[in-house]
Amino acid sequence: MFTGLVEKLGTVRELVPEGSGTRLLIDAGELAAETVLGESVAINGACLTVVSRDATSFAFQAGPETLARTNLGQLMPGDRVNLERSMQVGDRLGGHIVQGHVDAVGAVDSRQPDGEWLTMWFRCPSSLTAEMVSKGSIAVDGVSLTLVDVTAERFSVALIPHTLSMTTLGFKQPGEAVNLETDVLGKYVVKYLRNLSLAGNTSS
Repeated sequence: MFTGLVEKLGTVRELVPEGSGTRLLIDAGELAAETVLGESVAINGACLTVVSRDATSFAFQAGPETLARTNLGQLMPGDRVNLERSMQVGDRLGGHIVQGHVDAVGAVDSRQPDGEWLTMWFRCPSSLTAEMVSKGSIAVDGVSLTLVDVTAERFSVALIPHTLSMTTLGFKQPGEAVNLETDVLGKYVVKYLRNLSLAGNTSS
């Protein structure tokens, strides 16, 4: 479980094919040294397990399902990634409850600067926008954000200078892929209403 508050920008050092999967080696400075083997870390919002580490880097294994359903399969050496260690019991929940289970890959649709601030629009499947509401929460590349506007296949967020400087969203350009995870509460509400509707149709 995560909060969507990125701790550090890491850099992909190496991608090593392992059968149908890939081993990702990521430079993360002191953050790597603070982790232990078997610990969960969100890489661009996707929960992966630390399989090896040293003083400045750690490695993760991403299977074919993860590579197909996230933007991790598009990474190249030198790319920057958002990093967040899993939360501990008693931690402050500064963002929102993020599971680290990416729902789909979306894309940056536009960037609209407003001084030091930035409004970003993202395009995604309509099945995801059905789980979003204005002023609700969304995780984009693992970053906990507040939704501003939601349409059938797009949504927008307002980014402060700190978020732009500390996460991949500061340099993501239109057309680039982002991992999306909707609020888990929204998932349950949509599922409940769908089942309620199906039950009503069956009884009639």
